[in-house]
Amino acid sequence: MPQQKDSPRRSDAQRNRERILEVALAELSHCANAPLSAIARKAGVGQGTFYRNFPNRESLVLEIYRHEMQQVADTATHLIETRAPDEALRAWMDRLAEFAMTKAGLADAIRQATGTPGGPAKPPHTPVTAAAELLLRANEEAGTIRPGVTADDFLLAIAGLWQLEPDHDWRPRAARLLDLVMDGLRAGTAGG
Repeated sequence: MPQQKDSPRRSDAQRNRERILEVALAELSHCANAPLSAIARKAGVGQGTFYRNFPNRESLVLEIYRHEMQQVADTATHLIETRAPDEALRAWMDRLAEFAMTKAGLADAIRQATGTPGGPAKPPHTPVTAAAELLLRANEEAGTIRPGVTADDFLLAIAGLWQLEPDHDWRPRAARLLDLVMDGLRAGTAGG
């Protein structure tokens, strides 16, 4: 009997946590200093529930970052299962650009959360790096990109995305930049 009683509470707690993350992402993307009390209120949870899930601003910001990075990474698996390797890689690059531009406001909150000496460190890009590796290896096996490109090389090559201004019409410029990267990846292959 206790298990039946606990299950709804756990699912309710999970929904509360997910709602907090959803609201916090929106609020912190607009304003890195959004008050935690406002986030709790907009998420429809009390202060106690909020602080049980996220004891401080840093833990909230870092969890949003981890969650968003995992979503970008998970897209790679779906794309590689549903598209040709080179199409999957290019579509994932667009998804990464979308993430970079729409979450630019969150970058300030991440810098604030991880910028204090002795404070928490920014989580590694491990899921995104693994996703890039998955896509690169599938393309290498298919012969659609040059061999030997590492995930680190790839991420460094597309780092220009983070220099674009998210408040301007960034899409055409991002598309040109990513097309250049794809052309470089294809150079030296039968199709390049």
